[in-house]
Amino acid sequence: MLAFIIRRVLQSALVLLIVGLTAFSMFRFIGDPIDNMLGQERTAMDIERLREQLGLDQSFPVQYYRFLQEAAQGNFGVSYRQGRPVAEILLERAPATLELAAVSGILAIAFGIAFGVFTAIRRKGFTANFIMSASLIGVSLPTFLIGILLIYIFSVELGWLPSFGRGEVVQIGNWSTGLLTSSGLKALILPSITLGLYQMTLIMRLVRSEMLEVLRQDYIRFARARGLRERAINFRHALKNTMVPVITVIGLQLGAIIAFAIITETVFQWPGVGLLFINAVQFVDIPVMAAYLMLISVMFVAINLIVDILYFFIDPRLRVDRAGGH
Repeated sequence: MLAFIIRRVLQSALVLLIVGLTAFSMFRFIGDPIDNMLGQERTAMDIERLREQLGLDQSFPVQYYRFLQEAAQGNFGVSYRQGRPVAEILLERAPATLELAAVSGILAIAFGIAFGVFTAIRRKGFTANFIMSASLIGVSLPTFLIGILLIYIFSVELGWLPSFGRGEVVQIGNWSTGLLTSSGLKALILPSITLGLYQMTLIMRLVRSEMLEVLRQDYIRFARARGLRERAINFRHALKNTMVPVITVIGLQLGAIIAFAIITETVFQWPGVGLLFINAVQFVDIPVMAAYLMLISVMFVAINLIVDILYFFIDPRLRVDRAGGH
């Protein structure tokens, strides 16, 4: 078990190094930040002085090494646009993104599993067929279009919910939350539905497919032959075995929710790290872009590592294979 975890941790560290190198390389081709930081009256001496001050006059390997060295200590440099430490800016924006991702993830998992189980058990019913047909909306339509449609219906036409912003927030230490105010909760509804709809339909369809496969197994027929209740068969035996492969996909989707929140935050002008990244691209704010991508990479890798470890405990076949291999 310990060797398994160590191997996964080393693989995760290698992935982070590759992602950081790729991202840092790509930033060299999106423009020169000096053009946005200095006005039209700049001189060649001003350009050289600022380039030296930012460390842009050094070679690429030196810049990347310094970036990794500082990032390992939680220091991502200073924003070219705002002139503030990037870590401080990220800490201000992170609560908005994490709350949006958490609510979206909870909705996607809860409704995805519930609808998946229902459509598998009642697969020939009208309601199950209606849910499966309606789920095509979440699968086929792009996220930004779903967000615009929700804004048009519930904000423009009905006027029930706000169309942008985070609403009123409450400061608890260094954490700002909108979950404790009515305006914050209302502002969270449309973005969380927009962000979680695709993941919910994906989880629902996977749960349904896996559960239908499990219900065809011989031990399920044997359980029915023994006279067990249908509820016990569906939820104690079938659902338990259905969730083994679903957990991996759920873990990946949780990472995707955080990564792809950038689109939802742009549509709803949600003040999170995704919108911060979009603004950073427009102003060629390299420290902010690099810190954002590294942060997302760390979250993805951490979630995948946790899922791998959970999978090891949940699926007894892996433990048997490991024991047999030794």
